[in-house]
Amino acid sequence: QVQLVESGGGSVQAGGSLRLSCVNSGRADEDYAMAWFRQAPGKEREFVAAITWTGKTTEYEESVKGRFSLSRDNAKNTVFLQMNGLKPEDTAVYYCAAKSGYYGPDEVDYPYWGQGTQVTVSS
Repeated sequence: QVQLVESGGGSVQAGGSLRLSCVNSGRADEDYAMAWFRQAPGKEREFVAAITWTGKTTEYEESVKGRFSLSRDNAKNTVFLQMNGLKPEDTAVYYCAAKSGYYGPDEVDYPYWGQGTQVTVSS
């Protein structure tokens, strides 16, 4: 079974940076696309970024383009979300998700989820 564990969240001031990590500590015998979603208080969970198994293709939500960068190290079963130029509106719980096959922006397509990590950006 796939088991995703996120880390790297925290509190920063606006303009700061954080690097989130997501490790698959369970089953890793399939080619999993990985994605990050986030949920702010009182809002629905939304897509942030996704990456293919090979790492050659990524997709980003419009508001994070140019600020966030997603990468992966398959030898370590880990994906990284580098977040620069953080804004207060980036405050949310960030979730890592995995699915076999190609990625997509719809959370219903992802059967595997981490527990989430809190990111708080103060102005």
